[in-house]
Amino acid sequence: MTARLFFVIGPAGSGKSTVSTLIARRIRAAYLDKDSVATAFTEALLEAAGSDKNERDNNPYYQDVVMALEYATLLRLAGDNLRLGNDVVLDAPFVRYFPEEDYLERAAAAHDWPADVVITVVHVTVDGALVRDRVDSRGYGRDAWKLAHWDEFWATAQAADCRWRGAHHVLFDNSASGADPAALEAALAAFV
Repeated sequence: MTARLFFVIGPAGSGKSTVSTLIARRIRAAYLDKDSVATAFTEALLEAAGSDKNERDNNPYYQDVVMALEYATLLRLAGDNLRLGNDVVLDAPFVRYFPEEDYLERAAAAHDWPADVVITVVHVTVDGALVRDRVDSRGYGRDAWKLAHWDEFWATAQAADCRWRGAHHVLFDNSASGADPAALEAALAAFV
C-alpha cells in the first residue's frame, strides 16, 4: 500500500494544528508537529549559544543553524514512518522553503522516502487580523517578536508562494472563528 504524506503549512496562528490533527485522526496517520519534535532541543541550543530561548524570528543563530536542524529532524522522522508504510501528517510552517521548487525531491532523497509516496500540501489560509488574535491569545513566549513586529512578520508570512513540485496542492480557508466540524469534514473529504 502506498503511504501518504501531508504537509500542513501556513503561518503561526493559522490553525495548522487543528487541520493537521483532524487529518491524522481521520486517516489514522502518524502526526508530527515541529514544535513537539523540536522545542525542547531548540530552547536548549539557543540558551547554550547565549540566546533567549524564545528569540527565533530575529535570531541569526536560530535562522541559520537551529531551524535547519528542526526541519531535517521532522523530515527524517517522516521518512522513518513512510518506510514502514505509515501515512504521515507534518504540522509546521515551512515558509522559508516555499520558493524551492525541488524541496520535496531533495527531502525525499535526503531522508530515503519511498519512491511511490503520495504527497499532498495543505495550505492553511486565514485573515491576518484573526491570525494576530490567535497568536496573541495562545501566549507563547516565542511569539513576542511576531506581535511586536506584526506588520513585518505578516508581510513575510504572506509573501512566499509555495512552489514545490511533486505534490498535490490544496487550499483550506480556516478563517472561521470556531471550527465547524461539518465544514471541516467536507473540506477534508476533498483531499483525504
